[in-house]
Amino acid sequence: MTRFAPMRLLVLDVDGTLTDGAIYMGPEGEVCKRFSAKDGLGLKLLQAAGVEVAILTGRTSAIVSNRAAELGITRVVQGIAEKPAALRRLAAETGVSLAETGYMGDDLNDLAAMSLCGVRACPADAVPEVRALCQFVSDLPGGQGAVRQFCEAWLKDAGLWETVSPRPVSAQ
Repeated sequence: MTRFAPMRLLVLDVDGTLTDGAIYMGPEGEVCKRFSAKDGLGLKLLQAAGVEVAILTGRTSAIVSNRAAELGITRVVQGIAEKPAALRRLAAETGVSLAETGYMGDDLNDLAAMSLCGVRACPADAVPEVRALCQFVSDLPGGQGAVRQFCEAWLKDAGLWETVSPRPVSAQ
């Protein structure tokens, strides 16, 4: 069984992690991204357990800002080329050590930031270099429940699953 480090902050890449990595472009620029509602619920459960969630992405998109707002994610850093420096700033702003920070990403531009974190995760379709660095590799691809799968695994490992997961109501 996986034993994760404690985590008080989870930082997420977007394209290829929260989405399937496809970028739909029209004449005016980016027109849509596909997010998984399952990933969204997983993040809500993580937040209910007291873990703050942040987004760190190299691209800039109003779509990402809108999705973050829906999920109650207030720390969103977009258009960043130097992810390690931005990650250090996020950790400092939240007062969370990098050892208690998780990072979920999928590609080479995530490696340097990810390597600084105590908890590292990726979708099934992450590049081999990222997969080799991670304690958790989902069996689902980005944008299709990989984030949810990681959230559940971490919550169960931390003994918090029973406190945040909804329970069925018995019929009487």
